[in-house]
Amino acid sequence: PLCSLESHTPLSRFDIIGFTLQYEMSYTNVLEMMDLGGVPVLSSERGEDDPIVLAGGPCAFNPEPLHLFIDAFLIGDGEDSIVEVTDVLNACKKEGVPRAERLKRLASLRGVYVPGLYHDEYNADGTLKSLEPTDPCAPPRVLRSILTDFENAYVPTRPPVPYIQPVFDRIMLEIMRGCTRGCRFCQAGMLYRPVRERSVDKLVELAKESVKNTGYEEISLSSLSSSDYSCISELAGRLTDELRDQRVSLSLPSLRVDKFVQDTLTHTQKVKKSSLTFAPEAGTQRLRDVINKNVTEADLVNTLTNAFSNGWNAVKLYFMTGLPTETDEDLIGIAELAKTAAGAYYSVPKEKRVKGLRITCSAAVFVPKPFTPFQWCRQDDPETVRRKQRLVREHFAPLKSAHFNYHDSGVSQIEACFALGDRRLARVLHRAWQLGCRLDGWTDQFRYDLWLQAFEDCGLDIAF
Repeated sequence: PLCSLESHTPLSRFDIIGFTLQYEMSYTNVLEMMDLGGVPVLSSERGEDDPIVLAGGPCAFNPEPLHLFIDAFLIGDGEDSIVEVTDVLNACKKEGVPRAERLKRLASLRGVYVPGLYHDEYNADGTLKSLEPTDPCAPPRVLRSILTDFENAYVPTRPPVPYIQPVFDRIMLEIMRGCTRGCRFCQAGMLYRPVRERSVDKLVELAKESVKNTGYEEISLSSLSSSDYSCISELAGRLTDELRDQRVSLSLPSLRVDKFVQDTLTHTQKVKKSSLTFAPEAGTQRLRDVINKNVTEADLVNTLTNAFSNGWNAVKLYFMTGLPTETDEDLIGIAELAKTAAGAYYSVPKEKRVKGLRITCSAAVFVPKPFTPFQWCRQDDPETVRRKQRLVREHFAPLKSAHFNYHDSGVSQIEACFALGDRRLARVLHRAWQLGCRLDGWTDQFRYDLWLQAFEDCGLDIAF
């Protein structure tokens, strides 16, 4: 059976199993892991000795597609919630409390949603009519958990270090939680408010401890918008000075074009110079204004010219296709913006720029997410998505230094279904897993045909 890393204990022997739901296309993996671990996949089939299955993370804000499989969802920040949940379950174990009563006690905690204590009804047109609690322990509305003391919240500084090289082979240092920008498509920016920061002293302490315990040679300064951290330059300088002897490099995730801080980037690249990543999101100013992405082409030109003048020659630009009100002009603007980026490189004198310009543009497909201003906006159908991708690709063809990547239209359609779907999607998920769907976020493993069959077998229209 599937076992834990440290003690090689089968999952079925644990009191609690927890899943972090970061991506809708990982849902079949949740079912597969439970099955491999000897845990009944359906909550209704678990007995008194089976684990309580928990789930949290951003996708837990719409828990309904997993309601048949998860005993309790933790909505919001998990640092305090998980302690409260384990305290309750530990007390229940000592008292010999039955499983059903354990779940009722969990439902009384803030931020905990127990789907088995609610009943759903639908209108004649297939829309949701109501979702009401069936037990006094279950609140009519579950309020998310909010971590108030972000500065002193527990951060693991001795994580397991794998024997093989993973994709993210580095220390992830969360410097800030939340975002003030308000991009209308961004779920995380809406879910993780208010903005909270850790102090420079605390972050330096955590970084040094993590490096000592793991031996990692890179630290990623992680947040939704790291360049908005109020002391980013000071932090980068302190970390560089403290860790220079260990040859530890710093990296920043996607940066805002209008907040490029040159001295910060200089600090982060003293050990190793990597590519820069920015997210204009749309190819024209009109569409950037629609989505509330307040950056301009002039911001991009100034930022890239500055970067190319200081030794960078590789840049990644992130976009989305299918955004509300999008036109072909907006799509062509993606290629035009790549051309503008190349122009910024060639505007730098030869003697000051590094050879070998590389511009990589990646375009995700717009997926409407719950709790965002765009949650009710229609997603493009797969054929429209493919037409738009072909249009952009054609305009990239003449660009020698720029490359265009794009997401699979079928994957994005299924993702949208589970991002916004109700309880009826649980049957589809179960059927897709039975048909063999696994690792759906991997292009070579994704089986669109099996997903379509699962929808058909369950009598649901995927376009609904």
